[in-house]
Amino acid sequence: MTGPAQPTADPPADGPPPAAVPAPRAAGSDPHAAGAEGTAAGAERTAAGPVGRSPGQLMWRRFRRDRTGVVSAYVVLFFFLAALLAPLIARLYGKDPYTTYGLDRPGLLNEFYYPVKPNGGIDGEFWFGIEPQLGRDVFTQLLYGIRTSLLIATVVTVLCVVTGIVIGVTAGYLGGRVDNLLGRFIDLLLAFPAQLSFVAFTPVVYALFVSPEKETPTSLRVITLVLVMWVLGWMGLARLLRGQVLSLREREFIEAAKVTGASPWRIIRKELLPNLWTPILVQSTLMLPNFVTVEAALSFLGVGIVEPTPDWGRMFATGSRHYQNDITYMFFPGIAMVIFVVAFNLLGDSVRDAFDPKTKR
Repeated sequence: MTGPAQPTADPPADGPPPAAVPAPRAAGSDPHAAGAEGTAAGAERTAAGPVGRSPGQLMWRRFRRDRTGVVSAYVVLFFFLAALLAPLIARLYGKDPYTTYGLDRPGLLNEFYYPVKPNGGIDGEFWFGIEPQLGRDVFTQLLYGIRTSLLIATVVTVLCVVTGIVIGVTAGYLGGRVDNLLGRFIDLLLAFPAQLSFVAFTPVVYALFVSPEKETPTSLRVITLVLVMWVLGWMGLARLLRGQVLSLREREFIEAAKVTGASPWRIIRKELLPNLWTPILVQSTLMLPNFVTVEAALSFLGVGIVEPTPDWGRMFATGSRHYQNDITYMFFPGIAMVIFVVAFNLLGDSVRDAFDPKTKR
């Protein structure tokens, strides 16, 4: 027989609840190991959660997903490396762009001073053939020509970007009379037709330093090309940045920076410029190939780089005189120019899309 059930004691109504009894730990378990497991699990949960990314990281991630942009970047990088390493490549190749191999070695040019071998004299020794009339190596001429054109275009692009940033941001931020004065000055320079002005002003600048009877040094020609293209090439970026700054200076974060007592230089450097990198980078990628073609056009017309300095445009000028008898000489400079310009333009489009994902091509 079972006895009567023992009454259980109820906790007092006003007292605290009974303390929870800890569950018994299994035999042989290590409390430190359990703590480590908990820490590892917390770390896994943190890693699995969303991780914040900066705007630059998001832009880079979107750019890497664009196959066209990545391929274009590799092509552009290849051209710049070829230009920088042109002396080393020429040394390994065993040729230079100045030696007249066709005149020094019989059997390379015929009696009309055109390559004897077909396709412009292309063979295992002269990879891209030899030049008509003088018999210089085309491969090294193209390497050094790319080097000359990219050097001039890169310097002009940097100068135009810096000038456009300074004048455009200054006009947009200060406003008033400064904006009116700089705006009219930009309009005045934009009134000049660019290509015609390049052709017209370049000989004038030459004549200021060298008399017409004397040969203009190559260094002076390079400086003159940089100067003329710089003076007539920065206005588009300046006008674009002026409009951007005019809209940004009325935003709340600019007003808040002014209220806190920030100087104009600090506002421009910390608040405005970070919001202007997209148009600056996109315009830069469009300006550089444009200046490459401008420099080549000036050399083609005879007001840029002349003999014996290798240049992309001068190769076009030589090819235009001999294309009926040797079309191969113009083939490699032309293909290289098309590939470079198209790749750089596609790179600019990809950079714009990476900064602004709402833009659709």
